[in-house]
Amino acid sequence: MAKLENPTAEVPAVAEPVPDRQLTFSDQVYTSRTLIIPENGRTLSVAKGVVQVLSSDTQAVSFLRANPEFQPLRE
Repeated sequence: MAKLENPTAEVPAVAEPVPDRQLTFSDQVYTSRTLIIPENGRTLSVAKGVVQVLSSDTQAVSFLRANPEFQPLRE
């Protein structure tokens, strides 16, 4: 019969997934417009001078951070 190497060792807890955060960017030029992400043709809507994307949407976040017309807002 096989013996456990360390029978008193704790089993590591499974980390719960981190929920997506909503990131908000301020449009410094327009209060309303539709943005098109060049890599995939997806659109983002600017309303009341802001656009919101999920933190897991790496293409949209990269697109907004690379454009000087958008500034991230602190929440």
